[in-house]
Order: sequence, then C-alpha cells, then structure tokens
Amino acid sequence: MLNALQMVLFYVLPFLFVLTLIVTVHEMGHFLAARAFGTVIDSFSLGFGRSLVEWRDKQGVNWRIGWIPLGGYVRFAGDENEASVPDQDDLAAMKAKILAHNEPSALRKFYHFKPVWQRAVIAVAGPAANFLLSITLFAILLGVFGDIIVAPRVGAVEPGSVAERAGFRPGDLVQTVDGRQVASFNDLARYVTVRDGVPINFTVVRDGRPLTIRATPVLEQTDDRVAGRQKVGRLGLRSGDDIRRVRYGPLQAVAGGVQQTWKVLDTTLFYLGRMITGQVSPSQLGGILGIAKASGEVARVSAESAPDLTSKALTIAVNLLGISAALSVGIGFLNLLPIPVLDGGHLLFYAYEAVARRPLPGAVQAAGYRLGLALLLGFMLFAFWNDLQRYNVFTFLGGLFA
Repeated sequence: MLNALQMVLFYVLPFLFVLTLIVTVHEMGHFLAARAFGTVIDSFSLGFGRSLVEWRDKQGVNWRIGWIPLGGYVRFAGDENEASVPDQDDLAAMKAKILAHNEPSALRKFYHFKPVWQRAVIAVAGPAANFLLSITLFAILLGVFGDIIVAPRVGAVEPGSVAERAGFRPGDLVQTVDGRQVASFNDLARYVTVRDGVPINFTVVRDGRPLTIRATPVLEQTDDRVAGRQKVGRLGLRSGDDIRRVRYGPLQAVAGGVQQTWKVLDTTLFYLGRMITGQVSPSQLGGILGIAKASGEVARVSAESAPDLTSKALTIAVNLLGISAALSVGIGFLNLLPIPVLDGGHLLFYAYEAVARRPLPGAVQAAGYRLGLALLLGFMLFAFWNDLQRYNVFTFLGGLFA
C-alpha cells in the first residue's frame, strides 16, 4: 500500500504536472491564435476519452478534461476529428449550410475557409507556444535562482581513456569545441554526449598557452537514476572544483532562457540528423513512459535532498519546471515534423495549397492522415518499448507490489 502511494506521489503526480503544463500551453497557442483571427471554436480539451469535467462558456466553446491525460486538442467548427481534419466530402455541404443562414462574410469565421496564411499561423502557434514556454521557464529559473557554473577545466583524466590518449591533462581549460565557445563543463559534456564516433577539435589553455587537441568520443553505456540505462559518447574527462554561482538581471535571464532553449533544440536536431543517417541507433528515443519515469525520479531525488517539507515542495517544483522547460522544446519540435496529424503535416499541406492555389484532393489528404497516424503510433510504440528496456520497468513494477 505504501509503495503504491509513493508511486502516486513521486511518479503519477509529477508526470501529470509536467505533461499538463506542456500540453495546455501548446493547445492554448492554437486557441489564442484562432481567437485572434475570429475563428469559431467548438471545443478545447485536455486529455482524450470520456469527459471528467465539462462546461461551455459564453462564446460557445466547450471546455473539457478527458480521463486519458496523454495530450489535448482544439476542435474548430467543421472539424471531423481532434486532428482538425475536415470532412472533405461534406465541406461543400458545410459551406452551403452556412450560407443558407448567414451572409457570405460568415465563412471567414470558420477555420477551413480561412486564408491559408491564417491557418498556417494557427497551426504553428502551438509549437511556438512550447518554445516560448521553455524560454519563459528557463528565464524565471535563471532570474530567481541564478546558475551554478562549473568551469570547463579538466579536474582529472581517467587512466586509459580516450582523453588520456588524445593528450588531455589535469588543469587544461577548454575554451572551444569545434570552434564553439564553451562556458561550462556541462556544455562540454552535453556536446560530447551525442558525438560518439565523431572527431572533435578542442582548443585548451595549458600553462597560459593555447593548444589544439583532437579526440573522438567512444560509445559507453551508463545507468543514470533519472535518464535510465543509455549509451552516450564519453572521453574520460572529469570536472574540477572551480564552481561559481552567476546571478542574472531580467534581460540577462531572458537572454539566458533563449540560449538554453536553443542548446536543447540544437542538441535534438544534431542527434536526430545522426539517427536519420544511421550513425546512431534509435534505441535511445524515449516516450511517455520515459517522461513519467524521469519526472518521477527528479521529484524523488529532489525530496531526498531537501531537509524539511517546505524545502522538499519548493525543490520538487523548481526541478519539475526545469524538466518541463527542456521537454517543451522537444514537444514543440516534434509537432513541427512534416507528418500528417501533426502541426508540421498541416503546414506541409498549406504550403502545397499556397503554391498550387488549391488544396490537396480530399482523398490524398485522407490517405496522408492515415499514413501519418500509423507512423505516429508506430513511433510511440517503438519509444515505449525503448523505455521498457531502458528503465527495467517490469522489475520496477514487481518491486512496487512485492
């Protein structure tokens, strides 16, 4: 019983907090953009399935919370489903029905009769809201708590490691990697982690003089409490004890939020590019289960490190906001992929419509959405299987109810 309660407190609730925050902001981006263009909105839903809570506002929007908390949607008048796919066969009938009771200008209020550029803006507003959320959360955390910077100085070199063979020595100060400035040891580690098998040029300062070192990270398996079992690139460098806290003013915090968001996006793009070209295995891709496990472990570790209940709650909240900021970047990017049923798929169809001066035939769009849905479900199942392996889930669940 106690283990089940702990699972709810440390895994279910943090997961729901993180996912609900990201999904709400994403869908609110679509909603506010649609409202700005005067679009008729049928419903705004957090979650899928049967409604737990439901009400209708003065503008006629049906607000609901579904019992399956794995996403959300904004449904516009005339949508066939939650993916904002119009029923192409009935679109002409819908137009005739609207015109039968309204002036022709009324068509402008319906999403599927909006100019293509307005539909594109509404579609891109969701991912844009995710990026804005990441920038905002990172900026708040930097502005309130500052940042702890571990200088990119080599504290130790592991014997027999790639770093030792390449010529690194304790005390080396890493200035650049492949021409990019390095501000902290975390930046250095983040860069190396996704570049196993890729030669990296380092500029270091040793005894006051610049020196160039070329090293290629090797793939090693790690077992992290939060990230689970994964394979990452490593050199064999350890940080020193040169640590300082940096405080940020409001403008500096915003700039730092933009920079942090870009770092996450840049790493994601680079890793995805390597995966598409077959340079790395897609086995490291994670899904919903990974988010739940990671957010739960962050909450548990945060609670263990705090001395009292108030400190525990504050530490958990701060760290969950941090993980939400990072995940929001991934969700925003994922939704921009040119896959039908995702926002990027809508943008792809709108781009064709803008160039060809007519929408894709209904049969082609329907086939595209079916294919996109199959790809998305396949990706989710693949990521779910990866999570099962990475986190030893069956062993974990057995321990909870043993």
